[in-house]
Amino acid sequence: MHQPCQEKAGLKEVIRFFAWLGLVSFGGPAGQIAMLREELVERRKWLGADEFSRGLNFCLMLPGPEAHQLAIYSGWKMQGLRGAIAAAVLFVLPAALLLWILSALYACYRNIEAVQTVFALVRPAVLAIIIAALVRMARHHLGGGRAWFMAVAAFVAMFFFAVPFPWIIVFALGLGWVTRAAAKTNAAGDMAKPAPTPWRAAGVILLLWIAPILLAVLFFGPETLLVSLGLFFSKTALVTFGGAYAVLPYVANHSVASGWLSPTAMQDGLALAETTPGPLVIVLQFAGFFAGWNNPAPLPPLAMATLGAAITTWVTFLPSLLFILLGAPHVDRLAQSPRASAALATVGAAVVGVIANLAAWFAAGVFAPGEDLALSAVMAGVSLWLLVGRGWRIPSVVGMAAAAGLLKVLVV
Repeated sequence: MHQPCQEKAGLKEVIRFFAWLGLVSFGGPAGQIAMLREELVERRKWLGADEFSRGLNFCLMLPGPEAHQLAIYSGWKMQGLRGAIAAAVLFVLPAALLLWILSALYACYRNIEAVQTVFALVRPAVLAIIIAALVRMARHHLGGGRAWFMAVAAFVAMFFFAVPFPWIIVFALGLGWVTRAAAKTNAAGDMAKPAPTPWRAAGVILLLWIAPILLAVLFFGPETLLVSLGLFFSKTALVTFGGAYAVLPYVANHSVASGWLSPTAMQDGLALAETTPGPLVIVLQFAGFFAGWNNPAPLPPLAMATLGAAITTWVTFLPSLLFILLGAPHVDRLAQSPRASAALATVGAAVVGVIANLAAWFAAGVFAPGEDLALSAVMAGVSLWLLVGRGWRIPSVVGMAAAAGLLKVLVV
């Protein structure tokens, strides 16, 4: 049965909460979801435990950053459309601004030898972060022989045959839907009547989604960089199951092939994104920034880079708001659908294989010829121990690696 909120949150309180959350939500999606539950259910009592859990299950079924979508869903439950918009914007905005600053600094100073030395030690730490995430995902999603087969098949398809990430997800969704588990659903009478779907608001958001692409066509022409960024990252937003770790090799391969940035720069972008609050998939903004920086015509590099970052961020995160508005009124039924649950389980298993592919791709860069292999191995091992054995948070591990890099610069 529906569990009502114990307290009523006003709009100003909701805005202040998500503004605060956007500044302090370090640690990736697991930590952010835990923080949302602790603050909204346990501490402030603005949401009931059952409705929060149903919202989380629903968000896990969607493409895109689940913590961001859960924040939007929570805002919608507390203050309707205005709360959803506040959560959608404020949860991402601090990270977007901070990563823009870090991207500009990296663009200007990345060729300095000291900066290269620091990032050479940060990259093994990020590899350890990916491996730790892979272990957590495997424990959660690989509970049987079919799940293991799906994970291995996804890894083999991507690593050895270069099957594009979207096709892996489409196949996993289809397989899970067809071979659904024989689960039982609650009777219709046990579920609350769905709220009306806000079709008008959803239509406006859909127009806002495509608006910057149309503006780019109008001002720069149809075969230009900003249009390509808008279309590519719109497509990416529709298949981003598993978050940034799952989609990053796909984005990196496309970005390198398109001349937007190098594989090393993409790895460094992930390291920078790990130090920001908010959704880790903000790393895609880094790719958009450097696409504009490296292909600036007809504007100065920083101007085109800023536009590239802006359109990438816009089309990456705006779909989450649309998905929540369309699906949130039907959460009870969606969360209990055996087909949806089976599809989600199959995708989760496939994503484990996809993240294993990311770890292999990242390791190839970390342990490339010319790198200090012994030092990289030590840094990766120490970082993994700190994450798994000592419970360090991700920004602290990245900071430790950067400090070690600075120490190497000073000593050597």
